[in-house]
Amino acid sequence: MNKILFKGGWVVSSRGLKKNDVLVSGDKIITVGRHLSVDAEVVDVSGKLLFPGFIDAHTHFDLEVSDTVTSDDFSSGTKSALAGGVTTVVDFATQNKGETLSEALNNWHVKAFAKSSCDYAFHMAVSDLREDVIEELPAMFEQGVTSFKVYMTYPAMILSDKEIYELLSELKKLGGIVGCHCENAGLIDGIRGELEQKGDLSPRFHPISRPSSAEAEAIHRYARIAEAVDCPVIVVHLSSEAGLEEIRRARKRGAKIYVETCPHYLLLEDSVYEKDFDESAKFVCSPPIRKHNDRKALWNAVRSGEIQTVSTDHCSFTSLQKRAGQYDFRLIPNGMPGVETRSILMYTYGVKKKRITVGRMCELLCENPSKLYGMFPKKGIIKAGSDADIVVFDPHSHGVITKENQHSSCGYTPYEGVKVSGEVERVYLRGELVFSDGEIIKENTGRYVSRGKPEL
Repeated sequence: MNKILFKGGWVVSSRGLKKNDVLVSGDKIITVGRHLSVDAEVVDVSGKLLFPGFIDAHTHFDLEVSDTVTSDDFSSGTKSALAGGVTTVVDFATQNKGETLSEALNNWHVKAFAKSSCDYAFHMAVSDLREDVIEELPAMFEQGVTSFKVYMTYPAMILSDKEIYELLSELKKLGGIVGCHCENAGLIDGIRGELEQKGDLSPRFHPISRPSSAEAEAIHRYARIAEAVDCPVIVVHLSSEAGLEEIRRARKRGAKIYVETCPHYLLLEDSVYEKDFDESAKFVCSPPIRKHNDRKALWNAVRSGEIQTVSTDHCSFTSLQKRAGQYDFRLIPNGMPGVETRSILMYTYGVKKKRITVGRMCELLCENPSKLYGMFPKKGIIKAGSDADIVVFDPHSHGVITKENQHSSCGYTPYEGVKVSGEVERVYLRGELVFSDGEIIKENTGRYVSRGKPEL
């Protein structure tokens, strides 16, 4: 069995940096310690950071939405992930109306199997909560799906408060957890109707149509439902200070709420919607990009530990696909690429700007998602017995993000021209070199990860 010895690097964990060698045998980490000397292939990583493979627990590959399909399927999307040091994604097996959960899960297995270049798992997005669907829930756990998603907006996906209560109640018995897209659908529809009457249908009205109050109200309602059930829940892609305040109030009442945000809410502001159509349409996502005070509040919450994970909500559409809403922003497919740029942005604007430590970055991108989604310690940590998912990160490198150096099929990046510090130099997936110096070395070797119950 092939052995690899990583010599001279700084191993990163939530506790910070420790200078250690790492011995890998086959697909597992065997030993982590000082001055290891064994018969193995030696990889000199002096001066480099060794991160556990990053985990992106919020991607949308090969998703049919808004009468189109995301530009990144599991082939291009997972290559883009590897280039960003992501060795595991958790995508969403999405149940369409009338489908069973088993049908939805099988659909996503077909989409991902033999096409994924990083490991993958699935949340189950529930859109049609029937009695037979509730009866399927134990079978999902048997197949390694222990986290679920609900929507409080979008006509094709929305569940009522009663249905969310019923789903939380059933999953409490099974030990699962539910993440929610929190936005008040009625409020959004009302504002959009007013904008339509005025003819205000350009992209700059997108954030106006989905105000932070819509997110805050839905978070309040979701938290109250969770309190009634007495179970932990997740708020995904938190975008606003108003939403954060609702979470703080709920936590003071005793609610257990885990929170995810995304790099675009930490780094961008709503002035992106003031550009011409093709430029502003790139940033149309839901919830929308917010204001400076929201960005500042989210960074503070990331630093303080109030936010547990940073994922990307990678949901990519080409500029041509976005032009479906050229005369009505409501028809623009919502979403942006991000799986490839998350780690470098969090290092540059988090660690280097001294907003967070490198240990906190590891916690947000590796350990916490691994624990929250039932993969720890198989994933998310460099430790004896864990999968040999290792990112060799050069902290001294500098570069610029451009569409030319991205692996997504999207054709653009929201961070065009942004200067960054650090570089994902090499990526090992279960002990195998799969990415090096900007190139995918091996593709389609990703495996399905069957997950246990949340442990965070």
